[in-house]
Amino acid sequence: MNMGKGLLDRPTATEYASWFKALADPTRIQIVSLLAREGHPMSVGEIVEFVDVGQSTVSAHLKVLAEVRFVLADSHGTARFYRINDACVDCFPTAADIIMGKPAPVPPSCGPSG
Repeated sequence: MNMGKGLLDRPTATEYASWFKALADPTRIQIVSLLAREGHPMSVGEIVEFVDVGQSTVSAHLKVLAEVRFVLADSHGTARFYRINDACVDCFPTAADIIMGKPAPVPPSCGPSG
């Protein structure tokens, strides 16, 4: 990450923007919060029980969250179970701090693609 003159380099800014965009929906915030608080992989059906939207909508939101690796999917037979990606969630506050000009409080492994 090139911080010359305090400006984030474009690849880092692009990565962080994708993280914020993925969380720019109340249902996705609920899903991330649910998975983080439950602490174990959950099926789409289990997630649907907690959020007020249908299964296809939850699946679409999980796809967005998986693209930025906030959630990870594990297959067991024909079922997929989603879990929080602790590494990315740990990095998210760091991204916000860096954007706001604060020093990074965690190791640099949280940069783009982390």
